[in-house]
Amino acid sequence: MIAPETLARWQSAAPFWMSFLLVPLVWTGAVLGSWWILLTPLSTWYLFAALDGLLGLNLEDADPETEEEDLKWYNALTIVWVPVQFLSLFGLIAYVSGAEHLSGLEKFGVFFGVGVMTGTVGINYSHELMHQSSRAERWLGDILLSMVLYSHFRTEHLLVHHRYVGTPRDAVTARYNEGFHRFYPRVLKACWHSAFRAEKEKLAKKNLRWSDPSNPFFRYWGLQATMLLLAVLLGGWAGLMLFLVQAGIAVWQLELVNYVEHYGLTRQHLGDGKYEPVAPRHSWNAAHKATNWLLINLQRHSDHHYKPARRFPLLQNHTLADAPQLPYGYPIMTMAAMVPPVWRRIMNPRVRKWRQMYYPEVTNWQAYNKASNPPPR
Repeated sequence: MIAPETLARWQSAAPFWMSFLLVPLVWTGAVLGSWWILLTPLSTWYLFAALDGLLGLNLEDADPETEEEDLKWYNALTIVWVPVQFLSLFGLIAYVSGAEHLSGLEKFGVFFGVGVMTGTVGINYSHELMHQSSRAERWLGDILLSMVLYSHFRTEHLLVHHRYVGTPRDAVTARYNEGFHRFYPRVLKACWHSAFRAEKEKLAKKNLRWSDPSNPFFRYWGLQATMLLLAVLLGGWAGLMLFLVQAGIAVWQLELVNYVEHYGLTRQHLGDGKYEPVAPRHSWNAAHKATNWLLINLQRHSDHHYKPARRFPLLQNHTLADAPQLPYGYPIMTMAAMVPPVWRRIMNPRVRKWRQMYYPEVTNWQAYNKASNPPPR
């Protein structure tokens, strides 16, 4: 018989496990083809947007001092996902690359859905894993990132983004009035370079060259090469192309979310290259219940930057008094980001209100940014 406390812990964690439903949806599209290939993107974007409207906000907070033992069902979620995604991705490559019942367009559609899954869930779970102190969990995060050829995200996120968020040194902080279609190519290039530079500088402090074997980029490249080789062995050149399609879609999903999370927000420059401490007000927050289940509380981004070591079930919700709030959950906001005029109409007034609320002394932001913020290196 299951102990009452064990059952209560599972029931609390159960909604977050709904991400596993994406696996049968992707396989359904692969087996049936036709319009079934749309199941995964329609579910993650439109169904969860509808559920957010139906279920509303979750403003309740778990006790941040909760013991690790009480979080085992939450922790298991991100760990179990790694082999599930690996088997699904490469199983689908083997199946779809030789599926005669699928046209070329349908095969692309299936792996568009796979990319939605590996980006929405896989990269998000890797983000949770890379923040943990356990070396095993960090390795699992690396494996997930290698499946989308974005391994440097770990370095960039931990050594650059968290340190320089809201400053010109952080490429991922979208500038005010910068449309996503300008942001995206800029970030793809800048983040790789800033990640490599961060590891190079870290090694230099130990009097080591960038080519030292301890540079994690060698691990990143090795894992990525392994994934590419597996794709070729299982599906030939068609398998490689399908792998690249899902990786591209996954990275696009990630950077759409990155764009939304900090758009237009800045930290005050204190001089000598120093900035005010990171606070909840430097990230956009969203409390929409259904999407936070799917994204394991990623929308509680204000608290994540305020307390990066907190595991996802313990992230706290911040109200408008402490953090700027998105009007909708990530599904709607990322779709809006793809249409810059719509995005600016929704978000620019909110950025201006945020500036007036937290930095009323600044009357000319364009001049302020030029005068007080040193240019990125």
